[in-house]
Amino acid sequence: QVQLVESGGGLVRPGGSLGLSCAVSENIFSFNAVGWYRQAPGNEREWVADINVGGGTNYAESVKGRFTISRDNAKNTVYLQMNSLKSEDTGVYYCYSRFLRRKYWGQGTQVTVSS
Repeated sequence: QVQLVESGGGLVRPGGSLGLSCAVSENIFSFNAVGWYRQAPGNEREWVADINVGGGTNYAESVKGRFTISRDNAKNTVYLQMNSLKSEDTGVYYCYSRFLRRKYWGQGTQVTVSS
């Protein structure tokens, strides 16, 4: 069973930065991509960013230029560096890994952007 464990969430002021980590229990090259979704209260889960097996990255328009996804292959860990945070970035951030159409999910970590 694939396990993903997120860490690094918390409370940050608008304009601040926060970094999230996602440790994957299997070799991340076993998956087509690893990435992040988020879910704000009352909203559907929305895709944020991913990094594919070749190292290519993709971002939602709402976070492009502010968020950076990266990985440490040796540690099977994916990171999400979030800068210039806004109140609308608040939500539970979920790490996922995808193999073909199947997704595996972490338990989520709360990010709150508030003054």
